[in-house]
Amino acid sequence: MTLDEILKEIKEAKSIVILTHESPDGDAIGSSLAMKFILEKLEKKADVIIEEYPRMFQFLPGTDEIKVDSEIKNYDLAISIDCATFKRLEKKEYFENAKKTIVIDHHGSNNMYGDLNYVNPASPACCEILVSMLEYFKIPISKEIGTCIMTGIITDTGGFRYLGVTPETFEYTAELLRLGVDIPDIYKKTMGTKTKANFELTKRVIDRLELLENGRVAFSYITTKDELETNAEPGDHEGLVNIGKDIEGVLVSVFIRQKDEEEAYKVSLRSEDGINVSDICLLFGGGGHARAAGALIQGNVKEVKEKIMEEIKKWME
Repeated sequence: MTLDEILKEIKEAKSIVILTHESPDGDAIGSSLAMKFILEKLEKKADVIIEEYPRMFQFLPGTDEIKVDSEIKNYDLAISIDCATFKRLEKKEYFENAKKTIVIDHHGSNNMYGDLNYVNPASPACCEILVSMLEYFKIPISKEIGTCIMTGIITDTGGFRYLGVTPETFEYTAELLRLGVDIPDIYKKTMGTKTKANFELTKRVIDRLELLENGRVAFSYITTKDELETNAEPGDHEGLVNIGKDIEGVLVSVFIRQKDEEEAYKVSLRSEDGINVSDICLLFGGGGHARAAGALIQGNVKEVKEKIMEEIKKWME
């Protein structure tokens, strides 16, 4: 059983590092911190290394202990959380240099790049996988672990709106509520509050939004210049892809964001049932879920739009 092997590696390791994907979201940060607390229950200390993350998640317990780097270059064990491919892993040198590696994830596009891989694509959030791990390890869920887990579940399900939410999702939510986890507060902080920069970027996305393919595809974008002018911070672009998705008749929402000042754009796709955007993103070296995926595509706005639309049209035929 993979979980038995994972527990064995954790117990044998003297130094452990927890890593996640670049541009981490609520599930990535929540599951990374939850894993740190789980390891503490097993009497193990671990470093969580994340270069930068949206400030909306600073309320999470353990964020004050997040590191941007480490003096330890060769950990006994590296744990990748919520990251489908090694390419997307942030601070991947720590993973490469570790004696043993573990991957815990819920993306269907995961290519099993760890020594041990615990991947469940049926789970709507990586944080939900951790609940089953806790049950198997017979570790009681503390309020701080529950807060981190609930944050991941709420953000990765879009507040329980996305396909993939299961009966177990609500059962876990009910149990965390009984433990005293303040779910309304988490929901407000992660889903119900916009930063001023996010509000300003939202206006620009709406102004530029195009409906293509007879209204079945929504397309919009922001540039590095937009982010500078609105004083945007990491995470202020979150949720912008859903602006197009929420329009009646839209089957695929395309949102692209310029990467630094390069001629390259980070592409986010959201879709309705029947269009697998993960397959589309895989063509560009990206991936994700069937209904939510991303990739990095070289080119200017016009070129990136044409490249992605060419592939989307194939699904529309």
